[in-house]
Amino acid sequence: MATIKNSVRLIGNIGMDPDVRTFDNNRKMARLSLATNESYKNDKGEKVTDTQWHNVVMWGAQATMAESFLKKGDSILVEGKLASRSYSDRDGVKRYVTEVVVNEFIKISNKE
Repeated sequence: MATIKNSVRLIGNIGMDPDVRTFDNNRKMARLSLATNESYKNDKGEKVTDTQWHNVVMWGAQATMAESFLKKGDSILVEGKLASRSYSDRDGVKRYVTEVVVNEFIKISNKE
């Protein structure tokens, strides 16, 4: 049960090509945005779609696979954990970020 305490699974569409960086130790990191959609009917009976954007981070072999196989518009399933961090921007303002750190992903479909 310890592994389900911080577990996330999302299915969505990639909003940008993966941004892949290689560090000095040859370790790769890939960042991408993932859109998930939820549809419902409002009070007037009209269909409304709510889109949520998620920051996704992949490391090592996952990042290498993302670089080779993923692109904007692809539909993927990701499984991982939530991680929050903070940093100071160029103006010295402290910013907070929540990301999905991926353990595994499955490409569901290509962009058409």
